[in-house]
Amino acid sequence: MQWFQFQRSQRKKLIRYSFIALVTIAMILLGLGRVPALAQTARHYTELEFEPLPEIQLPDYSRFELDNGIIVYLMEDHELPLVGGTAMFHTGERLEPGDKVGLASITGSVMRSGGTVQHPPDELNLLLEQRAASVETGIDETTGSASFSVLTEDLSEVFGLFAEVIRQPAFPQDRIDLLKNQIRGGIARRNDDPDEVVGREFQKLVYGAQSPYARTVEYSTLNNISRDDIIGFYEQYFHPNNMILGIVGDFESEEMRSLIEAEFGDWQPNPNLEAQLDLPEVAQAQTGVFLVDQPQLTQSYVQVGHLGGQLDNPDHAALTVVNEVLNGFGGRLTNEVRSRQGLAYVVYAYWNPRFDFPGTFIGGGQTRSDATVPFIRSVLSEIERIRTAPITEEELARAKDSVLNAFIFNFQDPGQTLSRLMRYEYYGYPADFIFQYQRAVQETTIEDVQRAAQEYLKPENIVTLVVGNAAAIQPPLSSLGSNIEVTQIDITIPEPQG
Repeated sequence: MQWFQFQRSQRKKLIRYSFIALVTIAMILLGLGRVPALAQTARHYTELEFEPLPEIQLPDYSRFELDNGIIVYLMEDHELPLVGGTAMFHTGERLEPGDKVGLASITGSVMRSGGTVQHPPDELNLLLEQRAASVETGIDETTGSASFSVLTEDLSEVFGLFAEVIRQPAFPQDRIDLLKNQIRGGIARRNDDPDEVVGREFQKLVYGAQSPYARTVEYSTLNNISRDDIIGFYEQYFHPNNMILGIVGDFESEEMRSLIEAEFGDWQPNPNLEAQLDLPEVAQAQTGVFLVDQPQLTQSYVQVGHLGGQLDNPDHAALTVVNEVLNGFGGRLTNEVRSRQGLAYVVYAYWNPRFDFPGTFIGGGQTRSDATVPFIRSVLSEIERIRTAPITEEELARAKDSVLNAFIFNFQDPGQTLSRLMRYEYYGYPADFIFQYQRAVQETTIEDVQRAAQEYLKPENIVTLVVGNAAAIQPPLSSLGSNIEVTQIDITIPEPQG
């Protein structure tokens, strides 16, 4: 979220300046005192000893609900004179009509870029720039959001503008037209990056080309979107009883609550909201081997995998350990496929769950055209090996240490913690979910890892997609197995109409 990043950047600047000052003072003192440095013998990294990681403590926060249904989180942090907040709305691109793909994204962008009923875009921009503040909005696959960041002294005025953007967006036609033209430019360039092509087309193969989790905006769907559609989409989902608001920073909670009440308290809820939030069904669409022929390429971009699961799966922790065994420096894929066999520039495989719909298990990487088939075989072989044979004690220890040592970085500042609490509220997860996950990782055994790999990694469901030069891929993809049929995928961009 933008305001968390803003706050973190300010914090880092302050720390950097303080550090420089301390170093300067130390150098002066050392120069005056002529204290000789004590020589130390270099030690091997395996001999280094570290203190145990500190226990994570959540900062104090309050949670309450307004009479109109807005759920509010407040977390005070007086380290810097900054305040930031975000509002989350239960909406997303997955809820837009299939013949109007792009509607949600345009709605989320023009909410801010189009200004408000009281403040046209240029006037709104100027007011924020004069105060070094920001207000941003957007709608992604599963969430709508609006955020702000501001110096404490300007909180009241900027929070009022933030509320205006949420409650009174103007959606002027000229800003809608400008954004649609920018999106048309993106459509025209969408096949320029092979990495983008392989990721996009893999999602279509797994979820289905018309699935809300894979479909793409086209000239035709863009042309179907009118200003009335945008206003209708906004009015369908932006209501107080569909909103979670979180604020962190340099404020007093009672005063902040009064400000929230003043700006949002009279906003009327929508009593018919629940019927509008039905989520789309998900099922794997295809299996097999697929090729996007790009004769200009000198290397192949590969993805293999299948439909995955959700974060609330009881085996989530064990599957995270599977990820660590396979990936990263010291992981099996890097050691075997890249280092020993020399088949990859990039190689990976990971279980990628989502909060409230099935994610993917996805592997792949980049390799030479002539190494494409050996590369795919090697990646699939490592996936099969972790399914069929126990990992070692050393692998288990390395993987668990990696996961648990990284755990602390989920709590680098209060804003990051608040963001996590809000996400759990949004998706209906318990507030201590991440600590449940931490404990589950600590308790994971070798047997848990193998059982999870056997149960959730499914060779029979594998989709294999290659974006590369078909003529240079020798041996051909058909040699991956007996009776393999390679299906060509056409990524030609439809011509714009009208």
